[in-house]
Amino acid sequence: MANIDEMGVRRFGRWNRTGMFTLAERECRRFMAIWSQTVMGPLINAGLLLAVFAIAIGPARGQIMGVDYVMFIAPGLLMMTVIQNSFANTSSSILAAKVQGNIVDTLMPPLSPLELLFGYLAGGLARGALVGLVIGAVMIVVLGTGLAHPLWFLTFLLLGGLMMGALGILGGIVANKFDQMSAITNFIITPLSFLSGTFYSIDDLPPALTTAAHFDPFFYLIDGARYGTLGVSDSSPWLGLAVCAGVTAALCLLALRWFQKGYRLKS
Repeated sequence: MANIDEMGVRRFGRWNRTGMFTLAERECRRFMAIWSQTVMGPLINAGLLLAVFAIAIGPARGQIMGVDYVMFIAPGLLMMTVIQNSFANTSSSILAAKVQGNIVDTLMPPLSPLELLFGYLAGGLARGALVGLVIGAVMIVVLGTGLAHPLWFLTFLLLGGLMMGALGILGGIVANKFDQMSAITNFIITPLSFLSGTFYSIDDLPPALTTAAHFDPFFYLIDGARYGTLGVSDSSPWLGLAVCAGVTAALCLLALRWFQKGYRLKS
């Protein structure tokens, strides 16, 4: 029988790697079990949006920043898909566990708040990156976009997955019902995605909206993806990197704090 003084002592060292990797694996298995919805679905949606805009606007729009309109919007659609899927993975995982009453199965194991954060982020990043890479490969083969700056493209792809994964964790913690999560998606995520220069250059906007767009972190993600694929952008990629890294760090720190306090997770 273990000594009473030893009970409650963490016996996994500084990092419980097994537990953290198990949580990450569970999060990846969740979306891979329904890959037709989580991988093929976004690919089809992005393809349909690209086709609709190419047919309806493409021939009349001409070039933007020296590239055809269809090629211009393709990186934005890619990043928008990454944003939506990374957010959906972490938010749905936490919210579903709360609604079903089995969130305790995640909180009870000997996982520190930082390990919980990494485990959930790994799932969101994996889903977003997988969808983004699949769409990127299709873009290169079908549209011939290529990758002007591969390292920049991968950097913003990873930042997009981490940022939205952290935001999804916060959304999943705050929401107690699926209706509340739908409100977050419909009134925050979707508007910020569509108003971030996905389908146009922000230089085409009125001055007030152009200024407002520079406060939208989604704009820098999409602009960075466009720079990585096409080599053109509305702003400096270094500025985008600084903004996205700062926002991601702030969201991760807030999520970590909420895990530490058990905010809206523990009764």
